[in-house]
Amino acid sequence: MAKRVFKSITEQNNTTSFKDTFKAMKSIPGFFSEIYQISPVLFITNIIARLINAFSTVLILWTGKLIIDEVIHQLSLSERNLHQLWLYVAVEFVIVILSDILGRVINLTDGLMGDMYSNISSEKIIRKTSELSIAQLEDPDFYDKLERARTQTNRRVDLMSNILSQIEGLITITTLIAGLIYFAPILIIILVISIIPSFINETRFSSSRYTLARSWTTERRELDYLRFIGANSDTAKEVKLFGLTAFIANRFKDLSDKYYQLTKSLSIRQNAFGAIFNILGVMAYYAAYVFIITQVLASIITIGELTFLSGSFNRLRNNLQQLFTRFTKTSESALYLKDYFDFIDLEVAELNVQKMTIPEKITKGFEVRDLHFSYPGMEEEVLKGVAFDLKAGEKMAFVGQNGAGKTTLIKLFLRFYEPTKGEILLDGININRFDVDEYRDRFGVIFQDFFKYEFTLRENIAVGKIEEVQNDALIEDAAAKSLAHQVVSEMADGIEQQLGKRFYNGQELSGGQWQKVALARAYMKDADVMILDEPTSALDAQAEYDVFERFIGLTKGKTSIIISHRFSTVRMADRILVLKDGKVLELGTHEELMSDKKLYANLFELQAKGYQ
Repeated sequence: MAKRVFKSITEQNNTTSFKDTFKAMKSIPGFFSEIYQISPVLFITNIIARLINAFSTVLILWTGKLIIDEVIHQLSLSERNLHQLWLYVAVEFVIVILSDILGRVINLTDGLMGDMYSNISSEKIIRKTSELSIAQLEDPDFYDKLERARTQTNRRVDLMSNILSQIEGLITITTLIAGLIYFAPILIIILVISIIPSFINETRFSSSRYTLARSWTTERRELDYLRFIGANSDTAKEVKLFGLTAFIANRFKDLSDKYYQLTKSLSIRQNAFGAIFNILGVMAYYAAYVFIITQVLASIITIGELTFLSGSFNRLRNNLQQLFTRFTKTSESALYLKDYFDFIDLEVAELNVQKMTIPEKITKGFEVRDLHFSYPGMEEEVLKGVAFDLKAGEKMAFVGQNGAGKTTLIKLFLRFYEPTKGEILLDGININRFDVDEYRDRFGVIFQDFFKYEFTLRENIAVGKIEEVQNDALIEDAAAKSLAHQVVSEMADGIEQQLGKRFYNGQELSGGQWQKVALARAYMKDADVMILDEPTSALDAQAEYDVFERFIGLTKGKTSIIISHRFSTVRMADRILVLKDGKVLELGTHEELMSDKKLYANLFELQAKGYQ
C-alpha cells in the first residue's frame, strides 16, 4: 500500500515567528470592539469590578501588617487599648468580603459575555459561509481556514478573560511594586531575575504549539471525519456490512498517534525547560526571603513589615508569573483570533458591473452563448462551447451519460460558478447584471443530492421558503403537489414529526419519502423557473412517472429544466438537450431525436429493451 504523505510533514518548516505572534495582536482591538457591542453594560461592569478588585491584594497585605504591628505593640504595653486593633481587623474583613463579591461579579460577567460571544461569533461564521461562493466552499484550503475559525471558539472566550485579567493584574502588580520599592528596592531586581527566563520559555513554546496546530489543520479535519464515519448511524450499515471497523480504527490510530508523538515531544521539551527555569525562580524567591529575615534580625524593619514584604514578594512573583503566562496564552490565542478575523474578512468575489432590475416576468427566456467551464484547479473543461435557447414557459430535459456536464450546467444557471468563457442571458441581459440573491429567488430547485435536514417535517418542507415556515396553508399545498402529504399522514406527529435519528422521537424516512419531501420544497415558491436534477431517483418507475406528470401539469406556463435518466419521464419535456463530453450533441423534441438515430435514440432503445 502506498505510503501517505501528511501535510504536516511537508509544512513542518513553516514555523510561526515572534514577529508573526506580535502582528497577530493587532486583531485584539477589533475583538474587544465585538465584545463591547455584545453587551456594553456587562463589559463596563466587568472592567469597573476588576479595577477596584486590583487594589484588594495590597490592601489586605497592608492591613495584615498593621494588625501584626499593633498586636506586638499592645503586648509591650501594661495597659492595653484594643480599639485600633479591632478597627484594623474590621477593615480587613470588609476588604476581603468586598474582594470576594467583586470576584464573583467578574466571574459572572466573564461567563455571560463568553457565552454570548461564543454564540454570536459562531453565528457570524455561519452567515459568512453563506456569502462565499461554491468555488470557495469546495476548496480544501478554504476548509482549513473554516476549521481554524470554527473550532477555536473556546480559545477566543479564554482570550477575553485573559486580557481583562491582564489589566487587573497589571494594576495589582503596580501597587505591590510600589510597596517593595518603599521598603526594599533590591527585591525588584531579584524578582526580575526569577521571572524573565520562564517568560522567554513560555513565549517560545506558545509559538511552537500554534505552528503545530496550524500545520495539522487538514489532518485534524480527517480525524474528525474518521470519528464521524466510525460512530454514526448513517454509516453503520456499510461499516458493519463491509467490515470497515478495523480499517477506520487503524487509520484513525495511525494518524492520531503521529499527532500524539509530535505533541508529546513538544510538551516534554516545554516542561523540561520550564522545570529548569522554575528552579531559578525558587532560588531567587528564597534569596529574597533570606534578605527580608536579615533585615528583621537587624531591627531595620518590623515583624509586620516582614509579613508585608514576604507576602508582597510572593504575591508579586505569582502575579508576574500569571501575567507572563497569560501573555503567552494571549499571544497564542491572538494567532487563532487572527484566523477567525481572516475568515470573517474573506473577500466575496463580486463582478464590477452595474446592477439591473430583474424582469418581473420572463418573456423571452434564457440564451446560452458559447459556454465554457472548468472547475477551479482543473485544466480540463467540463463544458465546451455549449449554446442553446430555453424559451419562456418551455419544459426542457437535459440528457447525457454521467459526467456529460448536466449538473454543472445547472450550477452555472444558478450562478454558483462563473463561466470561464461565454455567457447566459435572461431576456437578453447577462445574468451577472442581476443581484444574485434576487436572481436565485426566482428559481425553485431540487438537486439529486438534496440535504436531509434533521428538523421537523414542517421545517424540512419550508426550507424551500423558510420565512413561510408557519404558513400551514402553503406547506399543505406544497406537500399535496409533491405527494408528500402521504408522508405526513403516515407520521405519528404529522407535520410536526421530528425527522432523523439524531434527536429524541425522531423518525427516519425511506429514500422515496425523502424525495417527496424535497420536491415539496420546490413547490413552496411560486418560482418562475423550476429545476429538478434527478430528484426522484429513489422512486420506482411508476411513482416517478406520476410525480413528473403531476409536475408538468402544475407548472404549466413556467420555465422548467428536468434532469432524469428515465426516458419515460424525459419524453414529457417540450424539448430535449443531449450533452456528450461537455458539448451539445442533439436538441429537439422526443420524436425528432428518435428519428435522428443518434445518442438519444440509442439510449432510449437500450433502456426500453431493459423493460421488455
